[in-house]
Amino acid sequence: MITLRVGGVPEHFNLPWHLTLDARKFEAHGIEIAWHDYPGGSGAMAKALRDGALDAALLLTEGAVAAVSDGVPLVIVSRYTDSPLLWGIHVPAASRFRAVEELRGARYAISRTGSGSHLMAIVHAKTQNWPVDRLALVPVGNLEGAVAAFAEGRADVFFWEKLMTKPLVDAGKFRRVGEFTAPWPAFVVCAARSLDGERRAALGRAVTLVLEEARVLRSRPDAAQLIASRYGLRAEDVGEWLETTRWSASVGVAANDVGQACMVLGSLGVLPRVVDAAECIATESDVP
Repeated sequence: MITLRVGGVPEHFNLPWHLTLDARKFEAHGIEIAWHDYPGGSGAMAKALRDGALDAALLLTEGAVAAVSDGVPLVIVSRYTDSPLLWGIHVPAASRFRAVEELRGARYAISRTGSGSHLMAIVHAKTQNWPVDRLALVPVGNLEGAVAAFAEGRADVFFWEKLMTKPLVDAGKFRRVGEFTAPWPAFVVCAARSLDGERRAALGRAVTLVLEEARVLRSRPDAAQLIASRYGLRAEDVGEWLETTRWSASVGVAANDVGQACMVLGSLGVLPRVVDAAECIATESDVP
């Protein structure tokens, strides 16, 4: 039995992993998955990979690129989703801000440096022709931290996946003033560079099982209700999300899957150093 420590956000995108675990399908293929939730997102998982606490993680594409740029010893081994992430742009419910165009100069809550909430705020600011080197950033740790930062008046705006924040909008804690679709696929599967050939092959088999489970999930008539009940969401909101979400069909990653993120983030000057897709993607030569 090969044990792999895998991390991911505790969100609906990763339900196929939990369904595969629940059905004990990994064990039938000689794999034990030790799953770890990371509410702090890609930045927190990148740190865990750097520290040797994880063997693999489901990172946002931009988070993976930023991590490689920052020297985190990881490689992208596969796409996880083919569809992009739809970010909600949120302000406190009682905020004076009423439209995205008014957010110039606002204080941005981010989960941590190098996270998706950080990087996408910068990418969005660039589309508005705002000076990206002057954004006021307020690290808050995770979604709960953003709720607290809003309540305490420490931040003005927060980027987070639209569906997961919908309950906060419905509850009157957040108000969504806009949306922003990432210009690349949302999630990739990353492995620690130290993962040897046998364990990396096992990770590939595990991802294959998960993507098969994702296909089954999409075909279930009760998929929206299942996801809604598991994550505290409304079935009608989940149904809309399922219409636009596509998990990848097979294991693998190509240069153009991450090349756009490398190019855009590099051009914005937000990376410690500019990297290209070839440096981010796993090859046979980098297997220990």
